[in-house]
Amino acid sequence: MLPNTNLNLLRTLQVLLHEAHVSRAAKRLYLTQSAVSRQLAQLRALCADELLVRQGNQLVLTPKAQLLKNKLDALFNEFEHILEDAHFEPENWQSELVISSSDYIAQYVLPDICQRLSQQAPKLKVTFRLWQPDYMDKLHELDIDIASTILPAQPTGVSSLYIGQDNSVVVMSETHPLARQKTLTVKDFVGYPHIKITGGADKDSNIDTKLKSLKHQRRVMLQVPFFTAAMSQLQTTDYLIVIPEHIARHLSEYWPIVYRPLPFAMECNNYWLIWHPKLDNDPAHKWAREQIRLTLLASQHSIHPE
Repeated sequence: MLPNTNLNLLRTLQVLLHEAHVSRAAKRLYLTQSAVSRQLAQLRALCADELLVRQGNQLVLTPKAQLLKNKLDALFNEFEHILEDAHFEPENWQSELVISSSDYIAQYVLPDICQRLSQQAPKLKVTFRLWQPDYMDKLHELDIDIASTILPAQPTGVSSLYIGQDNSVVVMSETHPLARQKTLTVKDFVGYPHIKITGGADKDSNIDTKLKSLKHQRRVMLQVPFFTAAMSQLQTTDYLIVIPEHIARHLSEYWPIVYRPLPFAMECNNYWLIWHPKLDNDPAHKWAREQIRLTLLASQHSIHPE
């Protein structure tokens, strides 16, 4: 046992025992011969053993030195492996991946994400949480591994990956009085009540800011957290809803709805994957976020990638 011995001294001992020669050891260690000689004296005192004894014109290892040599080789070999990145094999990944996004992703995209992940990482457990904007600063606290959300610009304080962009559109039922019009006016837009989806990212609060600048105001008559509830309500009312174009396009395959461009210019919706910076270099997380990115791009055809 070598109490309070620093790693450099152990490294000197290992090289000395391999070289059995002070000058050659000094050259390998980029030290002077006298410095290595002083360290050898320290090591002899610490080990209570000569370690290297002269036999003719050469130095030979004592039995204790031979034992230490084997242990030091194993120690430094293990130390090198500790610093290496572990090779990640998806098929052996046995953990939980917590994904957070809107209920639209949960219903229409998450199945594809899970299928893609499970095909390559069959032991992986996936958990979904409905995203809320105030989660941005709580990723670590909430144990959310990766989230998909809409943000006007690249977020700060978290790591992110840009997915793409699209525009917001006005959605209504096929039987709505405005459904036959190819374009809408601002008067049309504010002339009917609106539905607002509260779950997931903030999708339309900037609409109200824009309307205020135009000296108009809409009537939000229903707020619901889920897209399915909103689509169902559209079927029995003359309500309107503003949602991203790629979502409207996809939902129109399942619901009797139509969508039209907004009657005023708005900034694009920018889509991001975000995660806590502690996971930047984690090989499992890097693999998972790439699989999620590819699935999102494949399922959201209206998004314009970077």
